[in-house]
Amino acid sequence: AAMSRKGVKLLVDSLTRSAKHFNKSEVECLINLFDTLVARASSQFAGVGFDRTVFRDTLHSAFGMTDDVVLDRVFSTFDRDNNGYISVVEWVEGLAVLLRGTLEEKMKHCFAVYDLNGDGYISKEEMFQMLKNSLLIQPADEEPDEGVKDLVEIALKKMASTYLFVSFLLQDYDHDGKLSFEDFEKAVREEKLLLEAFGPCLPDIK
Repeated sequence: AAMSRKGVKLLVDSLTRSAKHFNKSEVECLINLFDTLVARASSQFAGVGFDRTVFRDTLHSAFGMTDDVVLDRVFSTFDRDNNGYISVVEWVEGLAVLLRGTLEEKMKHCFAVYDLNGDGYISKEEMFQMLKNSLLIQPADEEPDEGVKDLVEIALKKMASTYLFVSFLLQDYDHDGKLSFEDFEKAVREEKLLLEAFGPCLPDIK
């Protein structure tokens, strides 16, 4: 719905404080972009936000993010109240992390993207699902899933090779290969390349 000038100013002030990484003029630009995207969205949201399709198209065109599974998961991290659309607050605060987040914020974002069922762990099955979409399969391959399984094992071994992961392995009594956020954080702090180990869920640096 259209807001009064005073309402917009209050919204800008509020989002500048909560989003932290944007100044007022940037927040104003993002609100204007939000209004443009809302106009493209499904009418069922009655001007209050935009849907998954508009979100995916926007991240694809703006940031070159093309993996459908990853984009759906990024949508879920933005849509914090899980109502099926992105509000202006979710839009600005989500972009603050996506574009200018601290390492801590980006670790939490990436972990949430990879934790497909939201149980607080990244399981082997979840790693498999994420990596499956990033592996190029040749038509002649008889068992393409085997290559993905190999990638999962390599990723786990890479993380396990860091001394900070020893404690995780010792506690992994049932050897199910699950990673908690603490495990993920320790590995990323030692090797930042592991931040997007299971799929590109952040925009390219350019």
